[in-house]
Amino acid sequence: AENSLIPYALFVSFFPKIIQGPIALQWEMVPQFIDKAKSRFDSENFAKGLFLIAMGLFKKLVIADNLAVWAAQGYDHAQVLNFFEAWFTMLGYTFQLYFDFSGYTDMAIGVGYMFNIRIPDNFNSPYKSLNYQDVWRRWHITLGRFLREYIYIPLGGSRHGELRTYLNLLLTFIIGGLWHGAAWTFVLWGAMNGLGLMVHRIWRKTGLRMHWLIAWSITFMFWNITEVMWRAVNYKA
Repeated sequence: AENSLIPYALFVSFFPKIIQGPIALQWEMVPQFIDKAKSRFDSENFAKGLFLIAMGLFKKLVIADNLAVWAAQGYDHAQVLNFFEAWFTMLGYTFQLYFDFSGYTDMAIGVGYMFNIRIPDNFNSPYKSLNYQDVWRRWHITLGRFLREYIYIPLGGSRHGELRTYLNLLLTFIIGGLWHGAAWTFVLWGAMNGLGLMVHRIWRKTGLRMHWLIAWSITFMFWNITEVMWRAVNYKA
């Protein structure tokens, strides 16, 4: 609805959300830019911003960057890893990716706070998820929203029967994989995530339940396997 050039130009160039930041939408950002009340300095928001930046830097520099050394060493020598080294490499990269990406997100949201601009949250403890649908409600939340609103629903969503719903889920995440890069690794990653959501939907329809620890273990381990597909250079090893 807002078509003024300057607010729109600010929306597309607002630096906190450009590099690794959440995928913010025009309708949730532009009204903040034209709100004159937000042009005044707010010490509470500034303090929140500094805290989030500090937390993001700690995640990125202290945790993620140190895990990255071990994960890279493992993936670069995957053919010679023993059982325990392979598991450490896989889990190391899974946590590296989370702390790296969520660290960047915290910093982006923190910088936004310092300017009194609220950028949408992007992570909500995704590794606590008990099913695969919940993973995508907690992991890269704004990407999940983007895929749902701009791909899954236009494809028909769940409005045309179960088989079409499963196909739409699979196509949505394959396209989401290609959005990250034109490589078969990303296609496979997307297909596996679509498959995970399909299996969850089928399981939910059975009405069966499992202990939360089993549910968490299955969900977390499947996510780990998808991240192997994401990180691996090839699959010959």
